[in-house]
Amino acid sequence: MNKLLTVCLALSLFALTSGATDFKWKKAVMDGSRTGVVTAGPDNVEEAMGRFDGGNYIAPNGRKFKKNSSTAKVAKLMMEAQPSMAFVKEVVGYSTRAMEKRSPESALTDWIIDMLMEETAELCGQEIDFGITNFGGIRVDMPAGEVLYDDLQSMFPFNNTLCCVKLKGRDVRRIFEKMAGGSVQVVGGVRMVVKDRKLQSLLVGGEPVDDDRVYNLATISFLLSGGDGMDLANNAIEVIDTQVNIFDVVIAHVRDMTQRGEKIEYEMDGRVQIIGDRRR
Repeated sequence: MNKLLTVCLALSLFALTSGATDFKWKKAVMDGSRTGVVTAGPDNVEEAMGRFDGGNYIAPNGRKFKKNSSTAKVAKLMMEAQPSMAFVKEVVGYSTRAMEKRSPESALTDWIIDMLMEETAELCGQEIDFGITNFGGIRVDMPAGEVLYDDLQSMFPFNNTLCCVKLKGRDVRRIFEKMAGGSVQVVGGVRMVVKDRKLQSLLVGGEPVDDDRVYNLATISFLLSGGDGMDLANNAIEVIDTQVNIFDVVIAHVRDMTQRGEKIEYEMDGRVQIIGDRRR
């Protein structure tokens, strides 16, 4: 919500001042320091965002802005939007600590891909051997404490669907060799070692890859044919697109966890080791 608020404020201020002919710009941190505004919850809009008195805007820190000022106009727009935004402020889960997205591996990305593998298996009714998603599809980090609907929606804003791809082992190896030479994405169900941009070893389910065996890959539709340079459906024996959006799966998964009294927490397991020149 902080990012959404920042973007909306910036766009609104631009629209309100665009009639001027000369502009002078300088960078400033949009942290609410001028007004004391913070992200509002569903029940504290006035406390978090201020109030209006006779058309004038009274900020949370007590500053008064005349009703025709840009600040007052933007505040009015933002406050009027709050009722329609209430649903995104629902607390859907609890995270024991903040988790940042980091390559080639992090607790957050391990949690995400392992969850997607589990959910894809459930949707397809088939055992999943390994999973791949992309770092770019995970847009924000996991906060510590209460996790809002908006936190997860911001994490997965794209309309990608979960897919199961059946591949021969030789094509599985090709995929990981390509990643080793470029960018290793978010992976699950495997242990891989990359040295100097070459794949040194690859285990799927704890076993070396069998070139003639058929493996089930859980992934997202974006990566099937070109997304982020991936072509995971190339030479596929079968592709099952569940038509279920990744966000819908994640939000349902977290709500189920919360209902069972579980918190979001995860640890890295060293599934990706990069030796040499890696900067991923």
